[in-house]
Amino acid sequence: MSLGPVMLDVVGKELTADDIRRLQHPLVGGVILFARNFESCAQLKALTASIHAVRQPPLLIAVDHEGGRVQRFREGFTKIPPMRAFGHIWDKHPRKAKELAVEAGYILAAELRAHGVDFSFTPVLDMDYGDSLVIGDRAFHRDPQAINELAFSLMQGLKKGGMAAVGKHFPGHGFVVADSHVSIPVDEREFDQIAQNDMQPFVRMIDEGLHAVMPAHVIYPKVDEKPAGFSPRWLQKVLRERLGFNGVIFSDDLSMEGATVAGDVTARTLAALNAGCDMVLLCNRPDLADELLENLQWNISAQSIARLARMHGAAHPADMVSLRESAGYVEAVKRMALVGQQEADLFA
Repeated sequence: MSLGPVMLDVVGKELTADDIRRLQHPLVGGVILFARNFESCAQLKALTASIHAVRQPPLLIAVDHEGGRVQRFREGFTKIPPMRAFGHIWDKHPRKAKELAVEAGYILAAELRAHGVDFSFTPVLDMDYGDSLVIGDRAFHRDPQAINELAFSLMQGLKKGGMAAVGKHFPGHGFVVADSHVSIPVDEREFDQIAQNDMQPFVRMIDEGLHAVMPAHVIYPKVDEKPAGFSPRWLQKVLRERLGFNGVIFSDDLSMEGATVAGDVTARTLAALNAGCDMVLLCNRPDLADELLENLQWNISAQSIARLARMHGAAHPADMVSLRESAGYVEAVKRMALVGQQEADLFA
C-alpha cells in the first residue's frame, strides 16, 4: 500500500483502535503529533514505533517543532530558542548567528529522529513585519537576506541530523495581522511587492534544495480570490512553474478557520489537492477525519508518492544515550543554552 494524500493526528499517548482504523485507510499517508501525544521520551518512541508498524511503507510522522513557543516536546528535549533570537544575533554577529542556526537545526533534527519522528514543519520563512498575531518571534527577521542566510543554515543542520526541511508559509504570512487559525487573513498587496520581498526566502531555499513547502491560509486578492493553499495560480503557476519547485507541497491544517472558505472538509481537501498540494493536513477533528475518509475519492499521482517518500527521515541514533555520547551533539547543546544569554547581552 502506497502513502495516501492525507495526514491526520492521533488522540492520545498511545494508539487507540479508532486511530489504527484511520491510519490503515489507503487515503492516509502521515501522522502529525502534538504536545498531548507526549508524556516522556520512552513513551514517544513507543508511540512512533507503533505508528510506523501500522503499515508498509511506514507512514510519515511529523510535528510542529520550531523552537520558542512552538516546540511540542519539552521534557528530555533541548530547549530551542525562537528563531527571532538568531535574527537578533545576526544583526551584530552574522557569522555566529549562522553557526548557531546550524547547531539548532542539528539538535532539533537529531533529537526528533532519535524518537522516530521523520520531520518537523520548519523553518518559518515569513518576514517579521512586527504585526502578525501568529508569526511574531517565529520569524527570523524582517530582512530577506537575514532570513535567507539563517534559514539555509538551519536547513543544513536539519540535514546533518537526518531530516528534511519544510518552508512555510508560502508566499508569506508575516504581513497580515490576522491569525489564520481563527480568521481568514487578507493581504491586499500587489504580486510584485510580495515577490520582491516575502517570496525571496522561498526562492533562495528552493534553489538550495528545499524538500517541502507549506502554503499560507491567506487570501491575496490582487493575485487570486482563493487562499494560497487552494490556489492553482499560487501553487502551480508561481511555486511549481515560476520558482521551479519540485518538492512536496503540504496544505496547512484544513480544520483552521482560514480553510473554511473552501467548503466542507471534503470540498476543502479536493480544493487543496486540485490546486497542487501533494498532502493535506487535518488536525484535532476525528469526526471530520472519519467524514473525509468516507467521502474522499482521490488517486494520488506517482509523482506525489515519490516526493512524499523523500520525506522519510534518514539514519539516526538508536536512542538519546547514543546521541549524548556524541561530542558534536554535546557541544551544540551547550552553545544552544547560551543563545538566550548572548541575545540578552546584545541588548544590555
